[in-house]
Amino acid sequence: MTPTPPVSPPAPNRSAWLQVLYLALAIAGALLTWDANLDFIRQNGAAFDLGRFVEQASANPAALSLSRDLAVGATAVTIWMVTESRRLGMRGLIWVLLSCVTIAFACGAPLFLFLRERRLQELGRHPEA
Repeated sequence: MTPTPPVSPPAPNRSAWLQVLYLALAIAGALLTWDANLDFIRQNGAAFDLGRFVEQASANPAALSLSRDLAVGATAVTIWMVTESRRLGMRGLIWVLLSCVTIAFACGAPLFLFLRERRLQELGRHPEA
């Protein structure tokens, strides 16, 4: 007969901490990205010129690398967000996808992680260790 390992005291609620962190990152992603977007608008006219934005996003090898990195990574993560949302029966995916398109992926992805963490907690599936 093997001895039963001792039961550890409950860990601090990791899910709550992660929810706060993800929500803070979503807010930071929105604010920091739109601060740069507003600078772009100030420098390039009164409206958001998407064609000029894309042109400038590929203006040099460094910008092109970051743009391609974001495009591929965001596509993969968006596919995962949709499938994970369906798998967990999450609510709010439409708001996540809209925020990715209208605000920034840097806002939408952490918003999704916040909602996912909240859903895992609701389902009792979140490891608290």
